[in-house]
Amino acid sequence: QVQLVEAGGGLVQAGGSLRLSCTASGTIFSINVMRWYSQAPGKQGEVVAAIRLDGTPTYTDSVQGRFTISRENAKNMVSLQMNSLKPEDTAVYYCNADIQTSAVRAYVNYWGKGTLVTVSS
Repeated sequence: QVQLVEAGGGLVQAGGSLRLSCTASGTIFSINVMRWYSQAPGKQGEVVAAIRLDGTPTYTDSVQGRFTISRENAKNMVSLQMNSLKPEDTAVYYCNADIQTSAVRAYVNYWGKGTLVTVSS
């Protein structure tokens, strides 16, 4: 069984910073793409950042230059450094990853339970 557990959400003033982290646990063989997905109230959710196994990152336009995604493969961990936060960044942030387990070698998509980020103006 695979679990993704996020940490690091909270309340911050506009212009501030937060760092989210997500650790995958279980009988993991390999993790391909890891993502951070945001779901804001009343809005369509989106992938704000993703990072490939080789470390190549991609960002949605609204966070480019403000957010940095990184991963530590040995720890099955992905992080999201969020700088210059804006009220519109307020959302629940979910960790998402494509994971091979020792039992199932096909990549399966897994989700964490989410962590709330609130940015006050």
